[in-house]
Amino acid sequence: MVSRSFVFTAAGALIGLFSLAPPLLLVVGLPLLAGLALFLATLRPLARRQEAFLVADETLAERYGALCPGLRDITAAGAEERVAADTGRHIDTERRAAASLARWGVLRVAALTIGGELPIVLLLVAAPWLLGQGVTPGALVGALSYVTQSLLPALRSLVHGLGTSGSRLVVVLRRLLREDGPASATPTGRPRHPADGPTDVPALTLKSVTFAYGPAAAPVVDGLDLELAPGTHLAVVGPSGIGKSTLTALVAGVLEPGHGVIRICGYPVPGAEAAAAGYWSRRRRTSTPAPWPRTWDCCGPDPVPEAELLAAAEAVGLLPLLRRRSADPPPRRPGGALRGERQLIALTRAWLSYAPLVLLDEATCHLDPSAEERAERAFAARPGGTLVVVAHRISSARRADRVLVMDGRTTAYGTHRDLLERSALYRDLVGGWSPVPSQPALALGDPDRVDAVAGPGLAVDGRHVVAHGPVGQVQAPGDLRDGGPLGGQG
Repeated sequence: MVSRSFVFTAAGALIGLFSLAPPLLLVVGLPLLAGLALFLATLRPLARRQEAFLVADETLAERYGALCPGLRDITAAGAEERVAADTGRHIDTERRAAASLARWGVLRVAALTIGGELPIVLLLVAAPWLLGQGVTPGALVGALSYVTQSLLPALRSLVHGLGTSGSRLVVVLRRLLREDGPASATPTGRPRHPADGPTDVPALTLKSVTFAYGPAAAPVVDGLDLELAPGTHLAVVGPSGIGKSTLTALVAGVLEPGHGVIRICGYPVPGAEAAAAGYWSRRRRTSTPAPWPRTWDCCGPDPVPEAELLAAAEAVGLLPLLRRRSADPPPRRPGGALRGERQLIALTRAWLSYAPLVLLDEATCHLDPSAEERAERAFAARPGGTLVVVAHRISSARRADRVLVMDGRTTAYGTHRDLLERSALYRDLVGGWSPVPSQPALALGDPDRVDAVAGPGLAVDGRHVVAHGPVGQVQAPGDLRDGGPLGGQG
């Protein structure tokens, strides 16, 4: 509509100028054509800069929307500097896009000046020459009227309408058509099922990953290599403070390794390449329920069908709570739901995210063992979904397909049965959680698996030395000789 109006207005003005005096058309027409050519040459670059600015603005808004509800978790994880640096990069990207758009906007103003305002100046400067060519003063005044009352307003409407509003409309429509096209597998915004992802790429890969809390500190994770196939259930065990939570923070992208590469489904974590491909993000590639989740965070931003929600609640173990609450709503209290209930809600939300990799670090610490087992089995049973559990109960390791034992200096990786044979630390951890402890309890780390100190409370008194395992020699009742061999062996 704007273009058609300009064409008819400009054509009428030019015909009028020619009818007044042909030299007038030469003075007005040349700068008009030059301004139009400059304007048309800037349309496509302006559209590209407009789209880049729109993408940067949407990315920054999405970043703010994800960060603001989780400020408490960011502070608790000590990730303020990393989050601030990452957000600063998004702000710088939008600032550069805005500056580039503004520079090209200057050319649009220049095109308006050359095509609509320069003819007025040329008519006034060339007035003596035009009068010498037989142009009457009345024709000169008529030419000024044509330019100021017809050409300049029409050109201004074209530049602002087509160059500003029109380019924005084209960019928005193009993005909407691109998102609604056949390439979009989830038009409603719901992430795809983990089973729909690639199966020929490892779900999680760590290569020579090293991390330390400071340049002078000893590495918490030192040269770790690990590869998990899709659908693997891994339990991470080790003494408290050994680096298990640090490992999950590295995989989730909260911490950045000092050396090495971490990849989820083939994409680096964190990485601009994966984000540009739309394949990796904290919301879709990994799901990490917090130990103390916020109740208002436990509802996803996308609509979830009721049948799908009930199926997830049944799998995780939330359905009895939902039925109990719906039948007898409790009075509202300042604390909201109990911690165990909050964890069940957060686990259900994570289950509905369909992230191909789920990290559970103290995500079930407020659940009883049976509820914890049900939740872990639900995540492990998801088709194509990979589960990493930081095991604070050894029963989690017994249920896992693979176990990673961390002891600071070295790591051991294998099945539960393999590690019982190869790892002394794992045997100690399993023995510490054994349902029927030895009598008396064994000293941790004893390579011979023998309690060398007689203790009270044995089944029969006599201060026997108790062997843990097949009994090779049993000391006769009585005290041991200082420094002497057991059972008289030489």
